[in-house]
Amino acid sequence: MEHSPPIFHVLMILVLWTVVTAAFVGTAEGHRHNRRGSSETELEAFQYAAAGAGGCRAHVASLTDFGGVGDGVTSNTAAFAAAVSNLSKVACDGGAMLVVPAGRWLTGPFNLTNHFTLFLDHDAVILATQDINEWPIIDPLPSYGRGRDAAGGRYSNLIMGDNLTDVVITGNNGTIDGQGETWWKMFRNKELNYTRGYLIEFMYCIQVMISNITLVNSPSWNVHPVYSSQVIVSGITILAPVNSPNTDGINPDSSSNVRIEDCYIVSGDDCIAIKSGWDEYGIAFNMPSKHIVIRRLTCISPTSAVIALGSEMSGGIQDVRAEDITAINSESGVRIKTTIGRGAYVKDIFVRGMNLHTMKWVFWMTGNYGQHPDDNFDPKAIPMVQDISYSNVVAENVTMAAKLEGIPGAPFTGICIYNVTAEVVKSKKPIWNCTDVEGVSSHVTPTPCAQIPESPDRVTHCPFPEDDLPVDCVGLEECSFRRTKP
Repeated sequence: MEHSPPIFHVLMILVLWTVVTAAFVGTAEGHRHNRRGSSETELEAFQYAAAGAGGCRAHVASLTDFGGVGDGVTSNTAAFAAAVSNLSKVACDGGAMLVVPAGRWLTGPFNLTNHFTLFLDHDAVILATQDINEWPIIDPLPSYGRGRDAAGGRYSNLIMGDNLTDVVITGNNGTIDGQGETWWKMFRNKELNYTRGYLIEFMYCIQVMISNITLVNSPSWNVHPVYSSQVIVSGITILAPVNSPNTDGINPDSSSNVRIEDCYIVSGDDCIAIKSGWDEYGIAFNMPSKHIVIRRLTCISPTSAVIALGSEMSGGIQDVRAEDITAINSESGVRIKTTIGRGAYVKDIFVRGMNLHTMKWVFWMTGNYGQHPDDNFDPKAIPMVQDISYSNVVAENVTMAAKLEGIPGAPFTGICIYNVTAEVVKSKKPIWNCTDVEGVSSHVTPTPCAQIPESPDRVTHCPFPEDDLPVDCVGLEECSFRRTKP
């Protein structure tokens, strides 16, 4: 399939379908930036992002080439399946990109493939079907042992990748709409027999990028990389009603080398929640979440956290680096939540540069949070929380500075708080509430609790790693191909 030659303008007299096919299907000539070549008046450069060298695709097609109809009514489940199946044949020949043009594309769940880009054009909306019969039942995650909403399996996720390499979801600010109201209603009415699916899930995947799209109204979590590595989430917007249940923004789960940057999230739950399995199932699976970078995040979450660690953390969480965080009208800044039976650890957590406006707590840690999947959890599996650093935090209009509750006999240790100013207003509770925690502080207002005393040596900073993680070194490449002007 070769890109249309200069004679393309002659073909403009042919039927419209032929023109669309010629514009979207074929080899992407000059597909890396600055290699576009000459352009005829009927064509324009069409740019998209790729993560690292080799991410630009050699083959491009449109959903309409596989029978897609963007009227918001016709089901495109079969069209997406056919598109991915056909384009998978060129995975080892430069990879492929599927363009979703402007329109409203109703669909049930579908899978992606290797060396593949899903591109949502401007004014393109992928609509999740509200027909529950189009959502297959799949197995629960092995590190959880059961579904979160109900015992047993779970509904499929809308867009899925399983055991893939080099897969991208990007666009010109196109939208994926989960139409979650039906699912939220079933959850509230306790009508679910299986756990709600997520908007996007990548499982056992390597080299994943999600960028420049908007996600709205997910049935539950929005973005869920699980058992995956080398994941970049960049420049996306996530919107959900603030009273919608469990609509977490981005949840890295037993995943490593994850980079989340330049995202705007309004959520009915945590904007970002880092997880790694549930009680005995997570302990047995033993896959931590580690080496995670979060930067330039804006969050609105009135009932939950800007960044949460846990409560399902039984595979361990280590080396999380968060900076340049802005929150408005959110319950807590960074929240660590765990309980007896989880086991494992949360350690080496580094946070600096937070601006918080209208919060309940600036800091919240608790060793008494969350339910168990069943009665087989180990009551001797005590989680360890240590080496938690916060610095350069400004908070306005907060109810309490901190609620820090460790586990009796297993205190949370190594807490460092430096250069923090919290404007506490109208608080009828202690400004700092601390039990079973140990640490140091310096330049903190209001004065911290006795368990986090002012350091005799006047701490000049809390640690924050200055080395780059491997995922920091992955550049975003600009790719292009030529298409007819809209």
